[in-house]
Amino acid sequence: MFQTFFLDHPRRVGETYWGHAHTAGSFGVRMVIGGVACMIHGLLPAFFVKTGSTTVRNLYGEMQPRSERASRAEMPPLQFLPEYEI
Repeated sequence: MFQTFFLDHPRRVGETYWGHAHTAGSFGVRMVIGGVACMIHGLLPAFFVKTGSTTVRNLYGEMQPRSERASRAEMPPLQFLPEYEI
């Protein structure tokens, strides 16, 4: 169960647990900041005119190579783990 929740996905994308946590946290913080800028722009159109679109472009530019690398990462062998033992 520990492996399923904490290790399987980072390994599938070729990262360690902490490396994945850092990357995901970094993306998340920038998404929140960009989202707040978009909400402010909605109320005050003269502010943050390009911040939202620039944030999305930058995040996409960083995510695309990571996605390609992850698709090339070797998948770990599947293990059969019974839900219960008799």
